[in-house]
Amino acid sequence: MSIYSSRDKVSALVKDVPLPRMFRVRQVFQSPEIPSAKIRKVLEEKLVLDSGCIRMDGKRIAVAVGSRGICNLPEIVRTVVDYLKDMGASPFIVPSMGSHGGATAEGQKCVLRSLNITEDTMNCPILSSMETVCVGRNEEGREVLVDKNAAEADGIVLIARIKPHTAFRGRYESGMMKMMAIGLAKQKGAERTHNEGVGNLAKNVYLNGKAVIDHCKVLFAVGILENAYDQTAELHVVRAGDIEEREPGLLKKAFEYMPRILAGDCDVLVVDRVGKNISGEGMDPNITGRFILPEYAQGGICAQKVTILDLTEETHGNCHGICNGDVVSQAVFDKADFEAFYINSITSTVLTLAKIPMVMRNHRECIQVCLRSCVGTDRERPKVVRIEDTLHLEKIWLSEAYWEIAKRTDGMVVEGDLAEMEFDEKGDLF
Repeated sequence: MSIYSSRDKVSALVKDVPLPRMFRVRQVFQSPEIPSAKIRKVLEEKLVLDSGCIRMDGKRIAVAVGSRGICNLPEIVRTVVDYLKDMGASPFIVPSMGSHGGATAEGQKCVLRSLNITEDTMNCPILSSMETVCVGRNEEGREVLVDKNAAEADGIVLIARIKPHTAFRGRYESGMMKMMAIGLAKQKGAERTHNEGVGNLAKNVYLNGKAVIDHCKVLFAVGILENAYDQTAELHVVRAGDIEEREPGLLKKAFEYMPRILAGDCDVLVVDRVGKNISGEGMDPNITGRFILPEYAQGGICAQKVTILDLTEETHGNCHGICNGDVVSQAVFDKADFEAFYINSITSTVLTLAKIPMVMRNHRECIQVCLRSCVGTDRERPKVVRIEDTLHLEKIWLSEAYWEIAKRTDGMVVEGDLAEMEFDEKGDLF
């Protein structure tokens, strides 16, 4: 149902707002990369050298896989599964994504399917359940929950991308500790980790993650670092006993590899798409600067207004975090699965993340509303930045106000001439 169908007066209010000409820029970052063709070979060598595994004849090993869109994820997971089989084990995959997928077993399996993680592609079972068991208590005496299938396995292997978190700062942010504290804990356990608020997340991720190491049969983790182009930069196989010591150093590297918008601050940031496969909050505030609770984390650019034009297919309607935009298109609203992202927001305890921004009927009006509502800007030459999403920042579009800046800025290569924005008959960008 359109919530915009009768707002002709709103359309009339912005229809004459001029749109700036735009040009395309390629951003150049110095980033190492493991080519996709070499992922299996590199990871196999590290598994042999660093996993510490010996023959595991007949043992059932749970492989924890999350919901993020990680480069080369199917190849990484399949390599781990095949390695465990070579060691004589019987591996199975456990969705390890807290409350994602609508907090249902089938929903979480569906999320994995969208990432090409299926029983056929991985050649092993996927045991998806929201049932958890208490495996022990953390150092503050609180119960720690873990997925029942994983807890009852003979061993657990984690596959986790390590990167800065979108809401807090700490020695452990998104990565191996968080997968144990929140991902493997399913909705019920994730809620417990969040229930003291964002200000205590850094502490609770560490305490609950460490408790999982202490009380469960975690064997090792595959820690993934990605470069500024969303490509695999490094792969690390970390034994369970070394996670506490090694993860902070890997997180520091992840900060160094992060991309950024080299053009800097802007009047309007246009984000083509957001989704849970892109970032926990749909778009990464470490890029956009739109932190829901800036007292706990800062970074990124400063944009007066942000508009979101669409959701990714892989997010399955979970638009958790779109409140970080000021204006969204009708398409975003139409695709929203309110149950999925309400569950996610309730679990995180940050209900602000479930708020809906202003909804406009098409892309043109989204941008025009943002431009019209900016203050203290040059109306003739507004600074507009357009990105595909916060994972893919190699190719971006800048407005005419950046033309001379881009030509003299290191790391920015102008790849197109100035041109008018092109819209289809519905008013959406091509």
